[in-house]
Amino acid sequence: MGVDYYKVLGVGRGATDDELKKAYRRLVMKYHPDKNPSPQADSLFKQVSEAYDVLSDPQKRAVYDQSGETSGASARKSPAIERQLACSLEDLHKGATKKMKISRDVLDSSGKPTSVEEILTIDIKPGWKKGTKITFPEKGNETRNVIPSDLVFIIEERAHPKFKRDGNDLVYTHKISLVEALTGCVIQLTTLDGRSLAIPVKSVVSPTYEEVVQGEGMPITKEPSKKGNLRIKFQIKFPTNLTADQKAGVQQLLS
Repeated sequence: MGVDYYKVLGVGRGATDDELKKAYRRLVMKYHPDKNPSPQADSLFKQVSEAYDVLSDPQKRAVYDQSGETSGASARKSPAIERQLACSLEDLHKGATKKMKISRDVLDSSGKPTSVEEILTIDIKPGWKKGTKITFPEKGNETRNVIPSDLVFIIEERAHPKFKRDGNDLVYTHKISLVEALTGCVIQLTTLDGRSLAIPVKSVVSPTYEEVVQGEGMPITKEPSKKGNLRIKFQIKFPTNLTADQKAGVQQLLS
């Protein structure tokens, strides 16, 4: 016997269809090249897909169980179907659950396609980024002699009115007067999870200055106890004109 497909999926030889599907979904999430940077991830992902293609098909599985090989050419699999999943920055900060309604064709016992509706549940993990992919194996339309497509949801990040994301950091731009830039101020803001922060700025603020608040950025998915930083940038409002006395006062103050 060649590759042990049961061992690849981590199931016993008597595994049910549900057990095969659960094992496949778990391993696809683990080894998907978009989520696993390991050099071996791509080959393991393909091996898992190959094992499931064989063991999920009763005829192929019967042949494999007898000889350890599949007969004939492998069934063709339709290309993956990709859909965008728009998420707010709050969703990606705190985590969220999305219910997605899909409609697809499945084959009945006579081989006739029938339209069905399903609700798919997607658990958004804190810290997920734009481009993260969530795969539902073989949730495309069923047709004869063709393996259904995988349905892939791709995270899309909605623009936020106050914060911008930069990797694991959050960037917030605050307007201050020239007096505040020179003498200091306290910034009041509400975080993505609803907390109120009062951030004292004691340094002289130049146009390129950033105030960094450690640990107030986005959660880091692979390290749940850690977060990025909150970086505060400044827009300094300069006065449009000064009187002669004011100019003299500024010169005296800064000289």
